[in-house]
Amino acid sequence: MRLENLVMQARDAERVGAFWTQALGLVDAGPTDFGFEGRLVLGDDLFLDLSVEQVDRAPTPSPRLHPDLAGGARQQEVVDRLLGLGARHLDVGQRDVPWVVLADPDGNPFCVMEDREAFRDTGPIAALPLDSADPERDAALYAALTGWVQVVGSAPVTLRHPSLRGPLLELCRELSPKQGQNRLHLDVRPEADDPSRDELVDLALTFGATRADDDWAQGHPWVVLRDTSGNELCILDQLDG
Repeated sequence: MRLENLVMQARDAERVGAFWTQALGLVDAGPTDFGFEGRLVLGDDLFLDLSVEQVDRAPTPSPRLHPDLAGGARQQEVVDRLLGLGARHLDVGQRDVPWVVLADPDGNPFCVMEDREAFRDTGPIAALPLDSADPERDAALYAALTGWVQVVGSAPVTLRHPSLRGPLLELCRELSPKQGQNRLHLDVRPEADDPSRDELVDLALTFGATRADDDWAQGHPWVVLRDTSGNELCILDQLDG
């Protein structure tokens, strides 16, 4: 199984896609039928696709999933570069913290992180923090669906690709219950020798996930689920060959 896509929504998918292409060094980036997509190459056969879905509504004030970008010793230089690409500073009540909170051109928040040992070999995205009502429970679900393993991190539970490359998936204790649809979500795809899409859906249900019954979640070649904290995630069709 592969955690394949980080999907975000934007009112101007092409503009936001162009920003993230430059910010992250995406390849094979360009418009799609639903918006925009580009690939973040993390190593041999290891990648994460950033998909930007065109929507009409503005971003929600407090997204439960967002990217933390690697800043390290060059944090201020990274921040200045992102501001030059069209990002802006954002106040979400963070006060005195060692990371810098920014928003992309459509208002989607993200952070530029300080230097941490846990962020070695992550690539430009250091972490994907995800709000959770029960980090241990949600971690068990995502580990089962992706094959990612638990590692030491600053979140209550942290998962990472078993190669120990690429971003961390940080299960963070939520400050309040989920309301409405998340602006960002993750997609998982079964590969050729993996269980099928429907088998992965059944596996997710045994770990406490539920099927999304909203009208917008129906009629797709993928299955829209909610994790045990209500966060949307999708199981894509199996790869051929």
